[in-house]
Amino acid sequence: MGCEISWFAALCDDDYEFLGLPDRALLSSWEHCRTIALAAEAGGYDNLLLPSGYAMGIDPVSFAGGIAPLLRHMQLLVAVRMGEMWPPQLARQIATLDQMAGGRLTVNIISSGLPGQKLDSVTRYRRTLEIMSVLRDLLDGKPVDFHGEFVDLTLEPPRLRPTGGCPPFYFGGLSEPAREVGAQAADVFLMWPDTVPGVRAVITDMRARAARYGRELRFGYRAHVIVRSTEAEAQAAARRLLSRLDAEAGERIRRRSLDTSSAGNARQRELRDTANAEGYAEPGLWTGIGRARSGAGAAIVGDPDQVLAKLRAYQALGIEAFILSGYPHVAEGDLFARHVLPYLDHAALFPRGPR
Repeated sequence: MGCEISWFAALCDDDYEFLGLPDRALLSSWEHCRTIALAAEAGGYDNLLLPSGYAMGIDPVSFAGGIAPLLRHMQLLVAVRMGEMWPPQLARQIATLDQMAGGRLTVNIISSGLPGQKLDSVTRYRRTLEIMSVLRDLLDGKPVDFHGEFVDLTLEPPRLRPTGGCPPFYFGGLSEPAREVGAQAADVFLMWPDTVPGVRAVITDMRARAARYGRELRFGYRAHVIVRSTEAEAQAAARRLLSRLDAEAGERIRRRSLDTSSAGNARQRELRDTANAEGYAEPGLWTGIGRARSGAGAAIVGDPDQVLAKLRAYQALGIEAFILSGYPHVAEGDLFARHVLPYLDHAALFPRGPR
């Protein structure tokens, strides 16, 4: 079974040699993140996640516009926050980026809070669902006559739209309202690191929810990776990554995120709390990353065969898209590209442009 393998462009100041120890050369900048993107394309990755942060890093939409003309094969998965931009303007931005990327744009829908604004989770997800509905219609070239709680809009579609219609929406979240939004409006439902039984349970639940709306979902898995020639070397690299971490510094880094209280982050904490003394929640799934990072907080760790087997175990459950990252991102991306990627049957999940 084939899968999509994406890498991560660390736009949000999330690149380190030692977790929690800032390195000026690895801070987010046009130059550094461009290097990550070009290395990922050269390595043969199918897609590239451009994450969204506010307090840290650089803007994903602006970065996408700059990097798109420099890429020839790889897709871009651009994160956009619902509520940050008025939907008609966001549709125009997405359509423009898709044109610049040669039809190879995919969209990561983010529902976390906006800077300076506090909305409870249920309200935020109601807003997200309204915007996703309107955005899809505009990008599909349909007129909009929508009168909701957050969007009140009667509008003809813009002239500029993606040639193949609305790009696929990648979306994730573990809370009850997040799952309902995903079931109704996502194309790919994304999960953060979890055990094999945990992933199985979420996929089973989300398939049932989507079926109630007459829909089918595809599934993605966002995790870090540490691959070395031997398992012992990979585990040593994991220990080295945390070797200079100060606990207070790690807590400060986690608190920079706008969604630290989410159900997804609660599950990442649970994985850390129930892991063994070395931080492994199950064989090959190391939770140490989450000690200095909000969001996806675990890594697949092992030799090439072990990492490959772990990915295939997730595939067997129904995962079709993997969004991977590692520290430092250029070096770890190269290791995975050389030692694991050639042995995966992989291609873009939604081919949307020249390959």
